[in-house]
Amino acid sequence: MLGRFIKGGEARVEPSAASIAVIPVVPAPAPVADVEPHGDDFLTLKVELHRHLIDRFNLSALETASKDEILNEIRPIVREFVRSRNVPLNARELDQLTSETADEMLGLGPIEPLLKDDSITDIMINTHKRVFIERRGIIEETAIRFRDEAHLLRVVNKIVSAIGRRVDESAPMADARLEDGSRVNIAVRPVSIDGPLVSIRKFSKNPYSLERLMAFNSIRPPMIDLLRIAVQSRKSILVSGGTGSGKTTLLNALSSYIPSRERLITIEDAAELQLQQPHVGRLETRPPNVEGKGEVRQRELLKNALRMRPDRIIVGEVRGEEAFDMLQAMNTGHEGSMTTIHANTPRDAISRLEQMVGMAGMPMTNDSIRAQIASAINIIVQTQRLADGGRRVTAISELTGMEGNVVQLQEIYNFVRREVTAEGKIVGEFRATGIRPRFAPEAATLGLHFAKDAFNPQVAL
Repeated sequence: MLGRFIKGGEARVEPSAASIAVIPVVPAPAPVADVEPHGDDFLTLKVELHRHLIDRFNLSALETASKDEILNEIRPIVREFVRSRNVPLNARELDQLTSETADEMLGLGPIEPLLKDDSITDIMINTHKRVFIERRGIIEETAIRFRDEAHLLRVVNKIVSAIGRRVDESAPMADARLEDGSRVNIAVRPVSIDGPLVSIRKFSKNPYSLERLMAFNSIRPPMIDLLRIAVQSRKSILVSGGTGSGKTTLLNALSSYIPSRERLITIEDAAELQLQQPHVGRLETRPPNVEGKGEVRQRELLKNALRMRPDRIIVGEVRGEEAFDMLQAMNTGHEGSMTTIHANTPRDAISRLEQMVGMAGMPMTNDSIRAQIASAINIIVQTQRLADGGRRVTAISELTGMEGNVVQLQEIYNFVRREVTAEGKIVGEFRATGIRPRFAPEAATLGLHFAKDAFNPQVAL
C-alpha cells in the first residue's frame, strides 16, 4: 500500500514496492567516465544523484516513509544512475551509496553530505537556489540545490521543531542547533527578501584541543602553557574576536584543562559547547512562545546558575545585560569562569563589557564598572580570522588593575605579520613581549611553572 507517495498525491495501489512516489523518469545527466568512488568526485556524484531523486519523489509524502520503503524504491534508480555514469562501484559500495542516499532523504536533504564532510566548517544556504561552504578558511559555491522554496522550508522546520522552536512569518528568525551541536541561524520571509537564508556553523565530532590548534599554526607551545596554567590557577578568561574567528572552539579547548572534580555550569543561547568533564550542567535560553510569553534570557539563567553550586560558570557569549551578573559571579567565589565576546582588540573588549554592564541599569559610575572588570577578568585572549582564511590567536593580554580611571592591560604574546605571499597567504610569527604574567608567583605555589625562555622577546615561538 505504497501509492500514497506518488507525486501529485494520486492514490494508487500496486503490489510492487517499486510504485513509491515515482513520476515520469527525468533523464540522468550525461555519462562521465571513471569517477572514483572516493573524495570530492564521489561527493559530487552523490549531490547529482540526490538532485535526480528529488525531482522524481513527492517529498512531503516521503516524510512518512520508513527507510526500508525508501531503500526498496531508490535501489533500482541508483543502480541505473550509477551505470549511466560509468562509476566503478562494487556491490558493497553500491549498497553503501543507496543507504547513504536514503539517509539523506530522511535527514536534511541535499545538505546531508555536507554535514558528514569533516573538512567543511560552515554551510551557507542563500535561498533554495545557491549553497556555499567554507573549507580550510575559503568560501566556495557548491552544485547543491533545493528543488524549490517549499523543499528548503521543510528542512528548516525539521531543524527547529527538533528543539521545540519555530520559524514563520510571525517569528521569521531563529537560532537552533543540530543533534551534533552544530549551530544554525535561520531567517525567512518577510525579513529575508529573496527566500530563506540558513547558516550552519559545524562543530567537529572530535573537539579541538590547543595542541590540535597548534598543528594549524593558530597558536604556539609557550602560549598554550600560559593558558593552561591560567586555567589551572583559576584565572578568569575572556575570549575576544570577530564572527567566525574561532572563539567558541578556543573556549572548548581551554575548558579541557579544568580539573574533572569541579562542577561546571554552561549557559548558552544555543547549546554548542562540548565540555569533556563528567560534572557539567547545561542551561539554554528559550525564546518567547506564540503569545510572547515564556522567554528565558541569559541573565535569568546566570542568576539561577549561582544557586546551583558551580565551581565555574562558562557563558557561551555575553552580548547584553548579563555581563553584569557574569562579572559579579567572577568576583564572588567563581574564579576561573570563562566567556566570549565580540570585539576586535582586547581594549575594545573592555569597552564593550563596560557598555554591556551599563545596559543592566544598575546605579554604577563608569569608574566602578571599570574597577569591577579589572577585578573580575584576568586574561583576555584575542582571536582573528585573517584575510587568507587562517585563524590565529593574535594576542594574549593580562589585566593588571586600575591606574586612575583606566583599566591597565599588558600584552604578553602577540602575532606579528611580516608579508603576504603571491598566493595571498599571510606570513607572520608569534612573539613574546618580554612581560611575565603577574600571576606567575601564585601559579608557582601550585606547582605550575613556566619554561625559562617562555617570555623572551628575542626567541621566535
